[in-house]
Amino acid sequence: MKIRYNGKEYVFDGKTIEEFLKSNNLWSNEILVAEINGTKWDLTRPLTGFTGTIELKTYTFDDEKGKQTFWHTSAHILAQAVKRLFPHAKIAIGPSISEGFYYDFDIKLSEDDLKKIEEEMKKVIKENLKIERMELSYDKSKKMFKDEPYKLELIEDFNNEGYKLSAYKQGEFVDLCQGPHLPSTGYVKAVKLIKLAGAYWRGDARNKMLTRVYGISFPKKEMLKEYLYRIEEAKKRDHRKLGRELDLFSLHEEGPGFVFWHHKGIVLRNILMDFWRKVHYANGYQEVSTPIILCKELWIQSGHWDHYKDNMYFTKIDDKDYAIKPMNCPGGILVYKSRPRSYKEFPLKMGEFGLVHRHELSGVLHGLLRVRAFIQDDAHIFCEEEQMKHEIKQVVKLVGSVYKVFGFQYHVEVSTRPEDRVGSNEIWDKAESALIEVVKELNLEYKINEGDGAFYGPKIDFHIKDTLGRTWQCATVQLDFNMPERFNLTYMGRDGTYNHRPVMIHRTVYGSLERFVGILIEHYAGKFPLWLNPVQVKLLSVADRHIEKAKSIGEKLVEKGFRAEYDFENLSISKKVRNAELEKVNYIIVIGDKDSEESLAIRNREGKVEKMSLQQFIEKMKKEIAEPYKIVGLKG
Repeated sequence: MKIRYNGKEYVFDGKTIEEFLKSNNLWSNEILVAEINGTKWDLTRPLTGFTGTIELKTYTFDDEKGKQTFWHTSAHILAQAVKRLFPHAKIAIGPSISEGFYYDFDIKLSEDDLKKIEEEMKKVIKENLKIERMELSYDKSKKMFKDEPYKLELIEDFNNEGYKLSAYKQGEFVDLCQGPHLPSTGYVKAVKLIKLAGAYWRGDARNKMLTRVYGISFPKKEMLKEYLYRIEEAKKRDHRKLGRELDLFSLHEEGPGFVFWHHKGIVLRNILMDFWRKVHYANGYQEVSTPIILCKELWIQSGHWDHYKDNMYFTKIDDKDYAIKPMNCPGGILVYKSRPRSYKEFPLKMGEFGLVHRHELSGVLHGLLRVRAFIQDDAHIFCEEEQMKHEIKQVVKLVGSVYKVFGFQYHVEVSTRPEDRVGSNEIWDKAESALIEVVKELNLEYKINEGDGAFYGPKIDFHIKDTLGRTWQCATVQLDFNMPERFNLTYMGRDGTYNHRPVMIHRTVYGSLERFVGILIEHYAGKFPLWLNPVQVKLLSVADRHIEKAKSIGEKLVEKGFRAEYDFENLSISKKVRNAELEKVNYIIVIGDKDSEESLAIRNREGKVEKMSLQQFIEKMKKEIAEPYKIVGLKG
């Protein structure tokens, strides 16, 4: 048998991937699972049924596939612990999820039970039980799980669908499962059960309500400590909580999924939009605006009617069908078609803060992060095919410079053709190859996200990392040969004819402005940098006789373009300072008898007080505000 691994080819006569790795000094205790010819494979599962050269990959906890395997095994450990403590419990399913795992049980459990189950899980882990795969016949599986009604139902379904049946055994516990799994329970070094929830069997409200137990686990104890710290810190940073406290926005049952922006939230939003405009004008973009309601025929032509209809809202005008736009691209296309275009205009870059509406289920709505109406900072670039790679590179560089301003690191994923799509395979091959060439030529590390492209083209997605290490998908660059074809877009080429088809690049930087604001709130924990903060300076009067002096200083700051507020309430100065700190303003100025424009005590967020004149303070803030603009090559 030949195995190709990490670019080298090996001859191997053993039985398992674990044996192969150890015999060639390639073994590491961090390796959790293998992939053979694209199929995930247990490290201890015999290598049978393969011919020719095997393509081998291995994954650790740093890889998504490694995490999935680790957490799926942890779910089995959870089920084993429950069955030991509650033998009458019936087990249902236990998958890995985006962060951790869960298992569904037909039994009533309490928060006190979670502590007992967690302790029992630790015993199972300490026993370091070997995990073995078992291939099963239909009859044997029915007999093995005769007392587990949920497993019997799954066995019937899998058998009818032609799946091979298998189970995994660890000690006395056996579970119906396709795998793969870790070699033993001892690989798990730290585990924590997070919460209980109710869940209908198979997600159907007509079925019985089961008890779902959520958990998290790690291969190192320090990783659990870090995770628990992040969870607590995330609660403090929750943008919904801080949004209320900082008076930025509110959410109301009268409009679920629709954001009510308050004055300070609008100020923050406008700062982001103003920054975006300056960056984009400097990079050759024009700004346009297109209607939010457009006729049905347009959405049929674009393909949204067939491929995105379930996410759209509809209305009638004069008995004619219209849709509220879920995306801005068809409107941008109509602007392009408003007059004949020439190659001399290319690349033609049209940006838009477009208000879009998407039908999201109520159960997935989450503050600013998942809404039904949001502003998207779309831009559509029309160019010649020879220009497209250069223009995509320019977008990637622009995104990188903007994200640097906010302190975001990021990684990219290339999302390829979905099953539900328009256009020929030849077009998709060309578009996907172009995007992969771009990220390679820019020396960007990337992952392939199979099947997650837009229905009209593949894309590069940017996943930013915040201060807590969480990742968020924001910017995107989509390469589209299909919409120009569907709308018969043309331009005059160098030969003087209009028989030329442009390439269309769809892109965002912020993505959803609402979502980006929510991410920023949590990223900064509400402590916005000076240039972003809706309230930069708070002036506090020691006594009523100091109010006029404070107003005079505040007015001079406002005249210079700074955002200042006052606190003239009849409170102690320490209470006023504390309130200003809770409002997370950048600077606090206390005005008393000895304070004047020539001598002010400026308190920063860390509580440090610095003496300076008003003019010196203004110059200090100007310099601080100019920094983010310098990063993107602007003067501010």
